[in-house]
Amino acid sequence: MTKDLTKTEKQRRAGVREKTGRLPVPAVLLLLVLPVLTGLVCLCIGRVGLTVSDVFDAFRKAFSGEAENTISYVTVMRLRLPRILMAMCVGAGLSCAGCAFQSLFANPLATPDTVGVASGASFGAALGILFGFSMAGIQGVSFLMGIIAAALTFFIGRREDRALHTVILAGIMIGALFSALVSLVKFTADSETELPAITYFLMGSLSNANYRTLLYGAVPIVISIIVLFLLRWRLNLLPYGEDEVRTLGVNMQALRLVTIILATLLSASCVSMCGQVGWIGLLVPHMCRMLFKNNHMSLIPASVSIGAAFMVIVDTIARSVTAAEIPVSVLTALIGAPFFIFLMRKSGGWKL
Repeated sequence: MTKDLTKTEKQRRAGVREKTGRLPVPAVLLLLVLPVLTGLVCLCIGRVGLTVSDVFDAFRKAFSGEAENTISYVTVMRLRLPRILMAMCVGAGLSCAGCAFQSLFANPLATPDTVGVASGASFGAALGILFGFSMAGIQGVSFLMGIIAAALTFFIGRREDRALHTVILAGIMIGALFSALVSLVKFTADSETELPAITYFLMGSLSNANYRTLLYGAVPIVISIIVLFLLRWRLNLLPYGEDEVRTLGVNMQALRLVTIILATLLSASCVSMCGQVGWIGLLVPHMCRMLFKNNHMSLIPASVSIGAAFMVIVDTIARSVTAAEIPVSVLTALIGAPFFIFLMRKSGGWKL
């Protein structure tokens, strides 16, 4: 009898968690530990193999001020750590942005590329390289152009008498426009120096990661993720109509505007740091919806955690498998496309 009551109580609690979106304590702990544990393991992996004790010894020396020029210290603190931290920021940012865009447009195929942010930011980066800007200047111009592209998309596609799907059509047009501008910049660039730099950056790479670049890009990413996390229960209302939501006392137009701004900031910041990295904003939120359902109370933190860990793993493979570093976008496509097909075949499709 006691066992039956215990089983019933567990089922009741599971049902409450599913309705409220609250994660069980083990899942919360796992999501908190996953990026940290993944980053720690990947700090040891590379062309210079390190042990966990080497990594902790480097951290101890850094915090105590005992900076050294030993191979282990330089490898951990100056080469791998900023790169892994950047990979975490990019993975978390793109996954969170993809989750927000999919809910905003009620479309499982919506990604940060949908509103032209990636194409605009890529054009800005290409311009910065063409004009010989520093990495900070390239990052700034890329971020600005990504914001401009998104603003043009919503200015053209969004009117009070039009549905959100017109924004998607406008995003396709704006994305094509900025992609053409990128091609124009490549055509005018010097084929010996500027063109290879533009091409390599746009293919996605974290090889230029350093603490200064990380600082510029991480601030808007962290702020945007925190705000979306605080608004996560309201994001469940995005697929519904304004009349339905008005009865709950929520301003749908303001909610959509804030979501658009934050998701755009996330996307533009990520592209400005490491170029275009596809599939993260599509694959990770989709996978999280299959694992944690459609409640954003659990979906947002899950997307952030799994996206960060996934990007760290992909970047570690990119820098470790071959002598010449593989562009990150190539690996995300090679991994993401077959896995996404597998998920779609297994689930029989996906609906918001």
